[in-house]
Amino acid sequence: MKRIAVLGSTGSIGTQTLEVARWRGYRVAALAAGDNAAVLLEQVREFRPEVVSCSTRAAEEMKPHLPPGTRLLHGPEGAEEVATSEVDVVVAAIPGMAGLAPTAAALRAGRHVALANKEAMVVAGPLMTGLLQEHGARITPVDSEHAALHQCLADQPRDSVAGLVLTASGGPFREGPADLSSVTVEQALAHPNWSMGPKVTVDSATLFNKGLEVLEAHFLFGVPLSAIEVVVHPQSLVHGLVRFRDGNVLAQLGPHDMRIPIQYALETPERPPIPLQPLPLKGVWEFQEPDHERFPSLGLAYRAGEVGGLAPCYLNAADEVAVEAFLSGRIGFDVIPEVLATTLEAAPNSSLEWGALEAADAEARRVASEYLQHLGTAPGLAP
Repeated sequence: MKRIAVLGSTGSIGTQTLEVARWRGYRVAALAAGDNAAVLLEQVREFRPEVVSCSTRAAEEMKPHLPPGTRLLHGPEGAEEVATSEVDVVVAAIPGMAGLAPTAAALRAGRHVALANKEAMVVAGPLMTGLLQEHGARITPVDSEHAALHQCLADQPRDSVAGLVLTASGGPFREGPADLSSVTVEQALAHPNWSMGPKVTVDSATLFNKGLEVLEAHFLFGVPLSAIEVVVHPQSLVHGLVRFRDGNVLAQLGPHDMRIPIQYALETPERPPIPLQPLPLKGVWEFQEPDHERFPSLGLAYRAGEVGGLAPCYLNAADEVAVEAFLSGRIGFDVIPEVLATTLEAAPNSSLEWGALEAADAEARRVASEYLQHLGTAPGLAP
């Protein structure tokens, strides 16, 4: 019986991972989450993990209700202990910078990591690949796009690869309005194809999420940024393509269902059956160029990758600040790329080291927050 640990078990990827665990009969040995004590306690009662970790506040709520045999941890150290549990696969689905340390801990422990936390590779890609080599760990991507590329590349010689193609739905504003300054939070969260958390859904609307995926693909597969392209594919059924030097192109297709790439990451190289309807192949399929002028966040991600060092860390932190400000109604949608560009300009020309990441993240958040304060009630800001 396969043993798994789930980091971020109460989030979208985490809950879908547990659905796959029910299908496959996995032993869910360890869970880590944040503040959602109610959902986490339901998961603990169902799966009876050996260890569970959450925030300090949630731990106080859960402590009186834990079933016998489950050990309760809390805080960042608890998440790292869950990440190093004796399991076959660690699903890394804690979003943002909070997922960086436990993901690194799992790799240091030599675990197979099913990676859904793209920020881990964006912010610390070279450091993460160093841990892979040093500790004999393994990463299989969970994001549908990177799972697609992983399958298309398979055992192909890397010198035969000419480039990678990531597909983007285009988000809710693909066809308008031309002026994005007045779009609402509700409109930005109305993704046409996928059901995701608020942060990643807004990132999809700005196309910044696709920029993060470009950087993740760059570090995961060792392909130059200049050889990674993005195309808008509104149907979101082709998840990724690989161009080969001989002119051939391989593509991976699948329904709008994250449980498919999750199961792939957990089971690869095996492909057990899945209780879902097969993908219908009839209908209109189209590919378009992304509009970089309307969605400048995508180009900023490429720029951060070209600068390297701490620049991706600065950009990622700025986006977390900007998206939170948009979701809380403090800024307009069109201000998000302004915050990213301003913060990226402040990134130092420094090498990437483990000890520098926390301070860089904090400084980038300070720069982004200071810029928002400077804007005040300027045009584009919500009242």
